[in-house]
Amino acid sequence: MPYKEREINKMYYTMGEVTEMFGVNASQIRFYEKEFDVLQPKKNKKGNRLFTPADVENLKIIFHLVDDKGFTLKGAKEHLKNNSSEVKENQKIIDSLEKLKDFLLKLNEEI
Repeated sequence: MPYKEREINKMYYTMGEVTEMFGVNASQIRFYEKEFDVLQPKKNKKGNRLFTPADVENLKIIFHLVDDKGFTLKGAKEHLKNNSSEVKENQKIIDSLEKLKDFLLKLNEEI
C-alpha cells in the first residue's frame, strides 16, 4: 500500500498569504472584509489579520460570485445571505473540479 501524503491545513493564514492565493491587493481583501459580514478574520496584538480556513473559503465564494459570475457587491451579499448552504456546496464542487482539472492537465503533460 503506497504512502499517501496528508494535506497540511493551517489554522491561520496571514494577509500576505491570502493576497498571494487570490492574486489581489491587501486593500481589496480589507474592503471585502468591511462589506461582507461572513469575513471575520482574527487580529493579533499587532493588529495583523489572521484568516481561518473558513474565511479563505468564504473569500473564494465571494471572488467566484463577483469576478466569475458578475454579481455586484450588493447582489453577492444577498445571494450569500439567502443561499448560504447552496453556495458553499457549489464552491466545494467547483474546488473538486479544479483539482481534477489540474490532475488531468498534469497527467496529459506526462504522456
